[in-house]
Amino acid sequence: MRQLLFAQLALGATLGSWACGALGAAAPEPDIRKDATVSAVERVMPAVVNVGTETVVEQSRTPIDDLFREFFDPYNRGREQDTTYSIGSGVIIDEEGHVLTNHHVVSRAHRVTVKLMDGREFEARPLTSTAFTDIALLKIIAKPGEKFASVKFGGDDDLLLGETVIALGNPFGLGGSVSRGILSSKARRPPNKEEALDIPDWLQIDASINPGNSGGPLVNLRGDLIGINVAVSRQGQGIGFAIPIKRISATISEMYTPETLGGFWFGARMRPQQRPPRVAELESGSPAAIAGIREADWITAVDGQLTRSLFHLVDELVKVGDKRDVELGIQRGSERFTTRIHLVKEQSYFNADLIRSRLGVRVDELSAAAAARLGLDVAGGLLVNSVEANSPASAAEIQRGMIITAMDGQKTSRVGRAAKIIHAKERGKTVKLDLIVPWQRGRFVQVQAATVEMKTR
Repeated sequence: MRQLLFAQLALGATLGSWACGALGAAAPEPDIRKDATVSAVERVMPAVVNVGTETVVEQSRTPIDDLFREFFDPYNRGREQDTTYSIGSGVIIDEEGHVLTNHHVVSRAHRVTVKLMDGREFEARPLTSTAFTDIALLKIIAKPGEKFASVKFGGDDDLLLGETVIALGNPFGLGGSVSRGILSSKARRPPNKEEALDIPDWLQIDASINPGNSGGPLVNLRGDLIGINVAVSRQGQGIGFAIPIKRISATISEMYTPETLGGFWFGARMRPQQRPPRVAELESGSPAAIAGIREADWITAVDGQLTRSLFHLVDELVKVGDKRDVELGIQRGSERFTTRIHLVKEQSYFNADLIRSRLGVRVDELSAAAAARLGLDVAGGLLVNSVEANSPASAAEIQRGMIITAMDGQKTSRVGRAAKIIHAKERGKTVKLDLIVPWQRGRFVQVQAATVEMKTR
């Protein structure tokens, strides 16, 4: 009986200790403050940076300054230069330290620095930018092998009207800035590479873009990048705008290429953040096409090195240029193989001679300023200098002095672009030209628009 009592007491103690242990190990209640918005901010904020720029401004000189410079240099130091400072935001898009921001934040900077949320500060090198989309790409100058927190891109069209969005920034380098709202409107115009972006092209949100948040990320509740903050409406209270992720991806694909960075024709476009890089667009007849590369191919290696990113691939191609062949590793479905590609200098290939040989017309670039000097109110184009007899151009009644403004609906303010359009066409194919035809009327020059079609030879 006594043994049974001890057994019951021991069992009771065991159950009691188990119960106490179970109660002690019970999971704490979740913090009701940590909703989806807070979680998204925590994920993205380490990749948000402050972008600081310094711009040296030359002061205007007076006749007295010039007099002193003429007679007293080098003893006369003259007026000192002024330095202006601009502050905006940006976001890191890969672990190597590539940073997205607005073109207008860094467009005239002599020096660019970025400050991270943990207080570290680095100098950054502007790589490329475009005023049309107001996108600029920077590279943090860091120690070899140093890695950075980065944001993940959202899908091109993965946008829901009314979904919660978060505008982030680091405007003064003192800490993060956050505003929340909903996606009020998607971009309302189809993309046009020749026109600068404006309100109809941007995402509209009812989250205010705080001062200095220009260039910072707009994210959804998953923490995916869906836009870059660009402006706040002065007319509308609490209305902000952002460049959509679809435009951002397309812009990086267009401006970070061997063509734009080194003038070497590659002919394939790839979207950022795909690892390895995947071919999204391919130009027919290009070195990439001749090498057997197809759309949707993965480029897995360059000269035996695994391709870490689009930026790594392009940097390696530009480094080699047209000096020699480059070996590329390709994955197509389950098939893996290598191919060799030789880039060519764009300027030596896509020139006025190619246009003349295919159409029989010699052209020169006409800038808007040159057109104004001629009394023409046009935004530039290709000025016809001469037309060969018995050529496609002469058959279409093209005459000297006409201005070609577009081919097949694509604006042609540059000879290289027009030559690429013509090169892509097989012999005997039709090309449509939009023209400005100037004609003299007394002391005034008037113009009229015309469209002609001709077959390439």
